[in-house]
Amino acid sequence: MEFFRNTNIDFLGKKWYFLGFSLIFSVAGLLSMFFWHGIPLGVEFRGGTLVYVKFAAQPDEDRIRAALDKAGIRNAKIQRYGASNSNQELIDLPHSGTTGADESQAKDQVIRALEADAPGGGQQDPEKDLNFVGFDNIRKVLKQRFSDTESARIARQILDYRDDPKRGGGLLKSFDEVKSAGAPDSAVEALKQNYFISNFHVSGVEVVGPQIGAQLRKQALLATLYSLAGMLVYLWFRFEMIYGVAAVVACFHDTLITVGAFSLTNNPITLTVIAAILTLIGYSMNDTIVVFDRIRENVKLMRRESLAEVVNRSINQTLSRTILTSGLTFLTVLSLYLFGGEVLHGFSLALVIGILIGTYSSIAVAAPMLVAYQDWRRSGRTPVPVQTQAAKGKVRVKA
Repeated sequence: MEFFRNTNIDFLGKKWYFLGFSLIFSVAGLLSMFFWHGIPLGVEFRGGTLVYVKFAAQPDEDRIRAALDKAGIRNAKIQRYGASNSNQELIDLPHSGTTGADESQAKDQVIRALEADAPGGGQQDPEKDLNFVGFDNIRKVLKQRFSDTESARIARQILDYRDDPKRGGGLLKSFDEVKSAGAPDSAVEALKQNYFISNFHVSGVEVVGPQIGAQLRKQALLATLYSLAGMLVYLWFRFEMIYGVAAVVACFHDTLITVGAFSLTNNPITLTVIAAILTLIGYSMNDTIVVFDRIRENVKLMRRESLAEVVNRSINQTLSRTILTSGLTFLTVLSLYLFGGEVLHGFSLALVIGILIGTYSSIAVAAPMLVAYQDWRRSGRTPVPVQTQAAKGKVRVKA
């Protein structure tokens, strides 16, 4: 199947437009990384705590930030998590310089800060919140009115209903929902006397120490550099050194623009994003090798043509293949980005950017660099003047 046949697009004639495009996005990314947002590292690389909070109603991020500041929790990042109607917020707490055991207390600090901001705040004990208590505490209260077996059954019904993932999981909005769980009226009254129901629930916590974060940063950087070095050696042996250098420069170009895009949009770079970057390096390299392989074949067949004409012909001959493979891959990762959910957001965003830039760089970066190098080599070979050759006896000059 082919989309195009016998195309004759002068790609190398547009190399200055390509260079301008690459410079704009590369410089914008570098400026963002060095002067604006920096490189927004995820909690895996910088250390810290992620607290996932689900609210009963639409949360007010400014009010949450004010409540955390009032409780002494500084520099917290708050962002929407999950679907727009899920009422979930991700609270990102930086490493405080204390031990890992102290970091694990971040959940309790966030809970107390949000409880203090709730209606009647400051008078409610988080340990009396029905959205946080466990099986033993609920059964202990119910045993005042029911037998051991019956109180255990009712407590388990309430918790199964509260934590059911089909209804969002982990959050009761009122005591009417306790009745919906199948609890009798007397059980609801007993729980009302001993507990209250807050308007939020902490659904999960992730903690990473600073030493682990530093180690992961080093390993991620080494993995990227080793992959580029390995591909350079492979192309050196398969083609020539300049082919390998051009391909690695194109992959570095792709990585720089992708990381720059994450910096410009202030999206955190996590372990899954690093996995996506390594994936796009391989994908971009494969696309470049296809073009280079066709160039090598055409150099033997088109001996009288200039290298620029050979490269243009080769890119046109592989254009249909490039659009088919890259287009289908792009549609796949775009679907992943749109419908894959928050967990895959960073991974799929890196692939969406990488597939576009990787396909572009194979045509607009690697191939022009190859031609520019060959032209530079030829320009360095200065021809010897005829008079000099005659003086050496190599050319006979008529009197």
